[in-house]
Amino acid sequence: MEHGGRWRSGNNNVDRRVAATVAFPTSGERCELEDPTSTTTTAPHLAPVSMPHLERYTDGEWVEPSEEPQGTAVFDATGDKSAMPSWDELVRQHADRVYRLAYRLSGNQHDAEDLTQETFIRVFRSVQNYQPGTFEGWLHRITTNLFLDMVRRRGRIRMEALPEDYDRVPADEPNPEQIYHDSRLGPDLQAALDSLPPEFRAAVVLCDIEGLSYEEIGATLGVKLGTVRSRIHRGRQALRDYLARHSADTARSA
Repeated sequence: MEHGGRWRSGNNNVDRRVAATVAFPTSGERCELEDPTSTTTTAPHLAPVSMPHLERYTDGEWVEPSEEPQGTAVFDATGDKSAMPSWDELVRQHADRVYRLAYRLSGNQHDAEDLTQETFIRVFRSVQNYQPGTFEGWLHRITTNLFLDMVRRRGRIRMEALPEDYDRVPADEPNPEQIYHDSRLGPDLQAALDSLPPEFRAAVVLCDIEGLSYEEIGATLGVKLGTVRSRIHRGRQALRDYLARHSADTARSA
């Protein structure tokens, strides 16, 4: 998980990390990758949050964060409420990260912008009650739960899990890394993520893109570790299936 770093234009490592993740981790509680490449209170008027387009993240160069705690990390480390950044600083520090997560979950710019705006409204309403812990984890939880609430409310995305007899991709099928070697993965991988049931999509995004541990994902989604493992495992299998099928369709039409 990022801790203060940013993506610059020119790198697609985030997509490669997900596409290369084709096996379920068997040891450790952190998501290991095979390829390491409610309240009715009225909020005051908030200026629109600046939300860059997804390309900013899929074509970026990683900039190493500072060693010193900054922003909300200082409050998390010390518990000193005077260290909590101003509202503008908080938005500047976290808006990019929240927007990226919202885009990966929702699959489109409009919903991602709405989710990001609503996330910061929720943060504004409750930030004074926030206790030192992991501010980024808190943002993950708010954003993910708002996304799941959105799709349940719309009722246009099936919420049930894949059937227990869901077919696994045959071992002789090309894996996503082979299929998409040296290609620009953004649109295709986002389409694959969009094809997942929302709960599976959330688990895969939080694990393979955001880098959360199983425990952190369980806390974010409010589910047990076994459920987290199952959703990640089955979500990855579904991604492999989608990417392999998409590659075959592309080859036939070539």
